[in-house]
Amino acid sequence: MKNETTIFGIRAIIEAIKSGETIDKIFMQKGLYGELYKELEHLIRSEGVNSSYVPVEKLNRLTRGNHQGAVAQISPIEFHNIDDLVMQVIESGKTPLFLLLDQLSDVRNFGAIVRTAECTGVNGIIIQKKGGAPINGDTIKTSAGAIFKLPICKVDHIKDAVFHMQASGIKVVAATEKAKDFVYNVSFKEPCAIIMGSEGRGINPSVLKVVDDQAKLPILGEIESLNVSVACGAFLYEAVRQRS
Repeated sequence: MKNETTIFGIRAIIEAIKSGETIDKIFMQKGLYGELYKELEHLIRSEGVNSSYVPVEKLNRLTRGNHQGAVAQISPIEFHNIDDLVMQVIESGKTPLFLLLDQLSDVRNFGAIVRTAECTGVNGIIIQKKGGAPINGDTIKTSAGAIFKLPICKVDHIKDAVFHMQASGIKVVAATEKAKDFVYNVSFKEPCAIIMGSEGRGINPSVLKVVDDQAKLPILGEIESLNVSVACGAFLYEAVRQRS
């Protein structure tokens, strides 16, 4: 069965995957067994679909239907190929500005960031296939519809996007409180991509090791960090200021 953003039932989800439906994430009930369930697990692994095991209460909140231990969230958008998008932006003559999101978990933060990115002329957003917030109704609402206007790509690991940017002549800047330089002392005038980390962990340490530059925002109060969507807005508008 299916509504606008949800498929429930093991067989229905299996058929959706096989038919090429753009599935953002599958939630599976912990502790279930059976041949059909094993078939779904195998298909998830072979197709690289984002999934997680959850208590049955979580599934009951996602749908009132007979979910049989599995609920899938359908992506309302089609994802772009990173190779094609980067080449398209470079060939357009624009100075590329990309945004890389390292496993943000909150859909409202994600939506707010997409909205700001669209307003600041970002050429595309790259996210990781697994571990990040799904694109659902809350994301759409918070983005004010910007999710339909801005190209979004998925990669296996955010480091894949970093290496692709660097190979394409695009500087990668990490937004991190571990940086020595403030954002105002880092150049965003040349082709660049900005990485924002997750709400709790920040940017993965293995990703920080391969970026070209790091920058931080000044914190003058007692609270040590900003909400990630607010911090992202500050970085993007500094890039706009420098390019104006």
